Amino acid sequence: MVQLNGGQRLRALRESLGYRMRDVELASGRIAQRFENDEFAIPPSRLSDIETKGIIPSIFRLYSFAAIYRREYRELLSFYGLELDGISADIGFGHPQKSHLTEASSNVRQVLMPTRLDPGFSLQKTADLRRAIEQWGTVPMAYLALFADDRYTYGYIGSEDFTMYPILPPGSFVQVDETKNKVEEGIWRSEFERPIYFVEMRDGFTCCWCSIKRDSIVLQPHPLSPVPVRVLRYPQEAEVLGQVVGAALRLGDWHYSDSPAAPKVRSALT
Repeated sequence: MVQLNGGQRLRALRESLGYRMRDVELASGRIAQRFENDEFAIPPSRLSDIETKGIIPSIFRLYSFAAIYRREYRELLSFYGLELDGISADIGFGHPQKSHLTEASSNVRQVLMPTRLDPGFSLQKTADLRRAIEQWGTVPMAYLALFADDRYTYGYIGSEDFTMYPILPPGSFVQVDETKNKVEEGIWRSEFERPIYFVEMRDGFTCCWCSIKRDSIVLQPHPLSPVPVRVLRYPQEAEVLGQVVGAALRLGDWHYSDSPAAPKVRSALT
């Protein structure tokens, strides 16, 4: 099937509506009069260039086309390869110095997100969401298109996993950079500077601080966590999938106590 370019698609719209070039000229002339701006006008010679010579219409003439052909402006932008639904993937390239409110994605209508999860996915266990996602689909929810980035995987902190509580309480979603899968050693001035890693063990996943000791890996929980330190053979019993570089979490919903209801975590020693 031959792929039509932007101009050819505009011509197909015009012909499907029975418009002659003269009709488009007259209608666009009235739009130009209403705005008192000749940039909205589309004379036949310019219309011919747009339809047959690959000339890209200005934002004003594209507005006229949208009005005359009764199509959404964003649809006509897509004729020329501009998809507004993908703008959320590009907002990170700018680095404004001042805090602000953003509406960059307010017009995003469809994004790629998970539409079917593995039936074995459990909210009680920490998991690698990429492995739990069986199918992606296009749905009207902004920002979730970032889940499709191959550089990252996404994890969910299970409701029974208090390893990094209170920094990462149960129920948190974490973004994991898989290129940063080597444990860094150093002196950290605060708990927020020390890298947190997403680790796969034989019996599941967890987020924690890590250190390598010869052929062992030490899985260090937060000092306020009820979870003990775990020491596993490395890499036989534990694999570092990557470093946590982002998180989405709810505040104030989780607490633990020393009662029997507190989570029980087995300590594995070499």
